[in-house]
Amino acid sequence: MNPLRKQRVYALIAILVGSLLATWLIISALSQNMNLFYSPSEIKSQNIDFNSLIRAGGMVKEGTIKKDTETLKVSFVVTDYQNDLVINYEGILPDLFDENAGVVVRGNLNIDGTFNAIEVLAKHDENYMPPEVANLVNKEK
Repeated sequence: MNPLRKQRVYALIAILVGSLLATWLIISALSQNMNLFYSPSEIKSQNIDFNSLIRAGGMVKEGTIKKDTETLKVSFVVTDYQNDLVINYEGILPDLFDENAGVVVRGNLNIDGTFNAIEVLAKHDENYMPPEVANLVNKEK
């Protein structure tokens, strides 16, 4: 084989291997940072790792908001009208957070089935409902 042709083949192989490696690194990084949305029913039915950071959402169940008067700790229940999920959060809640309001929380699941939230996002208008919850409500009607 001609030395020039051999050099071109090696360069082509190096570019191909580099491209495959870069593609694999990008895909693996994106899959680790994926933040999926789960309803309380999906959380109970799926085997979710306790260390993984996930998003959960639904409607705040009426009469379940418990605020600690001396700290910023809050406990409430999120429901999708089939299953409930107890959320524990420490921090300032959004202004639009209220009972019977749609919320999405980000955090991780505890072994006892409760959810430790590090972020709470509330609805942005009076008609907001997470899509999964809206689908479940429409099925029940």
